[in-house]
Formats: sequence, C-alpha cells, structure tokens
Amino acid sequence: MKKKITLACTECGLRNYTTDNSKDGSDKRLTLKKHCRHCNAHTLHQETK
Repeated sequence: MKKKITLACTECGLRNYTTDNSKDGSDKRLTLKKHCRHCNAHTLHQETK
C-alpha cells in the first residue's frame, strides 16, 4: 500500500515536496537531496510525520 508523505528541508524546515512511499514496516525516515527555494540550495529533505 502506498502512503503519501511530505518532505521538509532540514535547514529551514519548509515543507515543499510530497511523494508516494510504500511502507515496508521499517522505522527509517526517507531522506532525499532536493532543491529548496527558500534556502536557494540543494539540501537534505527528510520525511515528516
């Protein structure tokens, strides 16, 4: 089952990306390197609750 998740910038905290993720039972949060328009740089974005 796919679950819609929100990604937030680890630098400024802005929530600016959404994606689908299949939950496999692990407690790890998804972390991707994406562009943040507020920081104007490529930063790590982490899954929020």
